[in-house]
Amino acid sequence: MLGKVLNFFDLDKPIQWRTEILAGLAVAMTMIPESLSFAILAGFPPLSGLYAAFIAGLVAALFGGRPGLISGGAGATVVTLIALIKTHGLEYAFAAVALAGVIQIIVGIFKWAKYIRLVPESVMFGFVNGLAVIIFSAQLQQFFTTDAASGQQVLLQGNTMITMASLVALTVAITFLFPKVTKKFPASLAAIIAVFAVVLVFGIKTRTVGDISPISGTLPPFHIPSVPFTWETFKLILPYSAVVAAVGLTEGLLTLNLVDEITETKGNGSREALAQGASNMLNGFFTGMGGCPMIAQTLVNLNAGARSRVAGVVAAITIMAIVLVGAPVIEKIPMAALTGVMMVVAFFTFNWKSFKILNKMPLQDVVVMIVVTAVTIIWHNLALAVLIGIIISALSFAWKKAIGIQVRTSIDADASKRYALHGDLFFGSIGDFEKALDIRNDPQRVVLDFQHSNISDMGALESLNKMTGKYRTAGKSLVVENLDAKSRSLLQKAAGMSAVQVV
Repeated sequence: MLGKVLNFFDLDKPIQWRTEILAGLAVAMTMIPESLSFAILAGFPPLSGLYAAFIAGLVAALFGGRPGLISGGAGATVVTLIALIKTHGLEYAFAAVALAGVIQIIVGIFKWAKYIRLVPESVMFGFVNGLAVIIFSAQLQQFFTTDAASGQQVLLQGNTMITMASLVALTVAITFLFPKVTKKFPASLAAIIAVFAVVLVFGIKTRTVGDISPISGTLPPFHIPSVPFTWETFKLILPYSAVVAAVGLTEGLLTLNLVDEITETKGNGSREALAQGASNMLNGFFTGMGGCPMIAQTLVNLNAGARSRVAGVVAAITIMAIVLVGAPVIEKIPMAALTGVMMVVAFFTFNWKSFKILNKMPLQDVVVMIVVTAVTIIWHNLALAVLIGIIISALSFAWKKAIGIQVRTSIDADASKRYALHGDLFFGSIGDFEKALDIRNDPQRVVLDFQHSNISDMGALESLNKMTGKYRTAGKSLVVENLDAKSRSLLQKAAGMSAVQVV
């Protein structure tokens, strides 16, 4: 029994405790300002972002689809709730987050997460590259400030800009160079500590975490969303919940696949969907803004050497400890240090090898990769970008299949004309198939030979039925030979509606 429990939590494998704990601390430091920023952006109370980071981070670390994956209050999901908050308020947003959790649990129960395998490699490249650009561009906001007179965002000037740029550059340099000194301590955490020390020792004035929002508070309070429990409420929040669930699962499962590739291990998509759903249900009832796996923090974790669930647990507990007792210290951490770390994360997130293989990839894959990257950058909607990429890939595949069908003719010993099909017969190829049949000049008996083909869908079945009718009207017979078992099954199911003769 104990062995099963240890295996479930992946504790039956050797754990580098120091590496995992330090990695968790680094993850917590980078997650706090991001969670705060997105909470404020969407209209949630700042603490809702930290509560989401704690709840999602802890649940996913313990029960998620794989070790090493970091979850938290993610901007990708929370931005989809902005319109609902503006029109109906926070209580409806919390209800929508809880319902999104229910949807994700349903996906996990029915194991629909397996359909992530339908995402082509070109879509993955575009997703990762677009996300890297988003992560980097988000850090550029730290080089701007709000003008008191106009309320507009303006670029930092003079010593303020020099200080910010210098501290960011120092952070980037330490993050890149520190691994050459030792790999026993996370470079990102070392950079944050070093820059923090420089600012304190020399009394440098620069923007800090506390300038975003105070982060002290209590444990997440239990709170049932104050919304009418009616069918009208359900219809109102369902579209938002569905989008939150879809975006969270898309980003989560793609991040899971990315970690699989980096660590050369295999995660469990259905288990990840269940864990994400449970965390969002808890978020909805404990005033969290909702969350999902976060690729940037996951890469911080992996780059720090973490490979178990321990780092995620440490990160979540650290965030809550900071909220309860450590806020006065953490609020003094320079934003420049966190900005520099995230810029390095963006650099390592970008799939640079995609440039090297551009001239070796099929044109349609290049187009898909560029389109997914562009959509991700322009609309910041990862689910939409991936969906568009899948649609383009599917249409490209269907087009290649459609133009790939070939029809060869011959005359049998009994004077029957034989049409030998090569390639799938489906909705996209039936046009070429029908054009190949010469009803007027064909003999009395015509054979369709499916030895190298098959009936793929109802479009193909309907086409066969139509052509059988046309031959019958012309006083001729059309028969089908060499059907595989799947094609025969399709014809049998449609026996009452089909006039196709199989021999």
